[in-house]
Amino acid sequence: MRYNPPLMFFAEVILPLSLLKTFTYRITQAEFHFLKPGMRVAVPFSGNKVYTAMVYRVHQEAPLLYEAREIDHILDEFPIIGPHQLKHWEWIANYYMCPLGDVYRSAVPATLILESETILTLSENTDAELPALTDEEYLIYEALQRQPRLQMREIIQILNKKSVFGVIRQLLAKKIVEVSEQLNENYKPKLVRYAQLSARYNEGAGLQELLEQLKNADKQKALVLAYFQLANRGDLVTVKELLQQAEAGLAAFKALCDKAIFEEYYLREGRVRFTKQTTELPVLSDIQQAALDNIRQQFNNKEICLLFGVTSSGKTEIYIRLIAEAIAKGQQVLYLLPEIALTTQLVGRLVKYFGDKVTVFHSRYSNNERTEAWENVLQNKSNARIIIGARSALFLPFANLGLIVVDEEHEATFKQHDPAPRYHARDAATVLGKLWNAKILLGSATPSVETFYNVSQEKYGLVKLTERFRNILMPEIVVVDLKKKYERKQMAGHFSDTLSDAIRKTLVDKGQIILFQNRRGYAKMVECETCGHVPQCSHCDVSLTYHLTRNLLRCHYCGYAIAKPVRCHACGSAALNTKGFGTEQVQEELTMLFPQARVGRMDQDTTRGKSAFETLLYDFRRGDIDILVGTQMLAKGLDFENVRLVGIMNADNILFQPDFRAFERGYQLMAQVAGRSGRAGAQGTVIIQTFQPSHPVITQVAQNDYDGMYLDQIHEREQYRYPPFYRIIRLTLRHREFDKTRDSAVWLHSMLAQTLPMPVLGPEEPLISRIRNEYLRSIMIKIPGNLSLEGTKKTIRRTLDSFHAIPQFRSVKVTVNVDPY
Repeated sequence: MRYNPPLMFFAEVILPLSLLKTFTYRITQAEFHFLKPGMRVAVPFSGNKVYTAMVYRVHQEAPLLYEAREIDHILDEFPIIGPHQLKHWEWIANYYMCPLGDVYRSAVPATLILESETILTLSENTDAELPALTDEEYLIYEALQRQPRLQMREIIQILNKKSVFGVIRQLLAKKIVEVSEQLNENYKPKLVRYAQLSARYNEGAGLQELLEQLKNADKQKALVLAYFQLANRGDLVTVKELLQQAEAGLAAFKALCDKAIFEEYYLREGRVRFTKQTTELPVLSDIQQAALDNIRQQFNNKEICLLFGVTSSGKTEIYIRLIAEAIAKGQQVLYLLPEIALTTQLVGRLVKYFGDKVTVFHSRYSNNERTEAWENVLQNKSNARIIIGARSALFLPFANLGLIVVDEEHEATFKQHDPAPRYHARDAATVLGKLWNAKILLGSATPSVETFYNVSQEKYGLVKLTERFRNILMPEIVVVDLKKKYERKQMAGHFSDTLSDAIRKTLVDKGQIILFQNRRGYAKMVECETCGHVPQCSHCDVSLTYHLTRNLLRCHYCGYAIAKPVRCHACGSAALNTKGFGTEQVQEELTMLFPQARVGRMDQDTTRGKSAFETLLYDFRRGDIDILVGTQMLAKGLDFENVRLVGIMNADNILFQPDFRAFERGYQLMAQVAGRSGRAGAQGTVIIQTFQPSHPVITQVAQNDYDGMYLDQIHEREQYRYPPFYRIIRLTLRHREFDKTRDSAVWLHSMLAQTLPMPVLGPEEPLISRIRNEYLRSIMIKIPGNLSLEGTKKTIRRTLDSFHAIPQFRSVKVTVNVDPY
């Protein structure tokens, strides 16, 4: 009789860890039939630590290299991501050469990824006579006598030290304590307290009896009367609004509950809600209508279309029309923005037309708010038809995605640099759209070279808007030669007489002004005029930036800061001077030149809070700020009707960067900032201050010549082997020891150069060669378009596996960045 082995069932899961492979766990037959890909399970890993894993697939194939452990328990009744999302995760992991676990951790809100916490309890077998204990061991034992369980953070507080594992090991060896792992639920739904009048008092004799009963309790009587006023609206009555309406305290309400006059109950509500009121869709101009019809026609033949419209041409109104069409079909719409800051203005516009169908998702929201948005999208609720967000919104569990709008598609902030996955949201959005068979609309006034190249190759459709809305003229652009202005002594601080006169005239005409300087802080550095010493960051190879507001020098890479020195640290001289200038210095000079003007500043230092950016925009739009100074935050699609003048303080520090995209980015940045001027009414003015007035990019910006910039850049890219003709993969090596970083980089470059039939550049020191006490080396691989990208990645992965197998290089961290631009 042939022996039939018992059937075994397994679940292959993704752990939220930076591991290159999935892991297999044993499950029961019932669990095998219940579990679906996209459901969460709690699994033990690395000892007794418990993690929230995502089911990748269920099968009956036992792992060959290890014995499968059992899962702890199932966390979901249904999948929290769908098959399209799982395929999208796979593509991101494969294309950007990162573990699936990194994608999982980046995609899912932290409240849904539970990790166990180590819990210490007294052993049941603790002897009556304790063995000898050290002072620290006895402190823990004594604490466990008072409370049954201790968490690790509590033990750290008791012992007042960070490393407590040695003490715990000794207690375990003496069999005094036991260690277990416990999963903690992080998400807490928002519960709103409501009030309801007891049924016996709702009308008639009961109501008369109630008023008679409360005739000597004025506050309680006021609460009852206020309840009837609020209840007449037909809505439920919250305790908060009841107390406000009656101008009573909580004690009076509790007294009514004790008398069984009021009953209180709780309902779960979303933390972010928008009004239901809507208005009619915007009326399109003839040019906008023609563009909309053209986009529909392009979508008949192509999945992706570029809307190339000059600044203030009314692209958003066209988006709104397409969004309305998708919603009418019962589809969801993803609207991607390059900056969290832009969501404020856009949400206001979309809510006006679509009411409570709008959901917002980005990292400035709390974990609980993001979890609620996740659930709404997953369940395809009516308030999740339109999802507005930054790049992380790509990972939401869509139920029926029909349209993706990528606004300002050229922006560099769509690229995620750290941590992994280092994806580009625009490119990942195109893949997500194809998985859903959704239409993808890319919008920009200054498209990226790669996108416009795809248009020229007829991969993407193209629709152009060449005129501003309502025939408003493009701004007049004036280029100021700073070299001549300094020679003729026509400068006041960093302001040329041309810019100063224009600011003065605009203020007299009650217009608003935007000044752009792409560096925050007061000055780039502080330098000793006696010996030339410049204070450096102690953790990074970079000079410290001076911030006037807090009077300190700060590193913008690691956050290290020191008070501004009074004397030189090297020679003791008091002759210290600042070099370069940032937004703080521009703001200070403005207050001296135009003391009557109200000046605001928009940079990373002034917009850290959750609502700081919204408050600043509101004040500027309301007219409480006359002049707004800012960094490139100002360049990203903001719409202010009263801005008459835009000044670019120094165009040169935008253009001359060690990056093959410097000229393209410079053109985009200046053209976008210029586009904030004259968006309604009279023609605006843009003044560009530069030491290089004849530079081709400055000329192209002044003439609004995108085609000229594109032709120049595409020719150079082809000549020097850059995208879109070559794909780029950058490897960055990090280690705290200089010699080990250098030697490992030389070895890795040598191996790659031998195995890859393509240019392998490096190893080289980056512009900043040490960050957070780690030395850096980079290797750049240029992959021709006629060679297999997938095959090249496999070769790189094999080489990296060999690299990490070498003992002396095992501690060197290697970061892989595909398309690092």
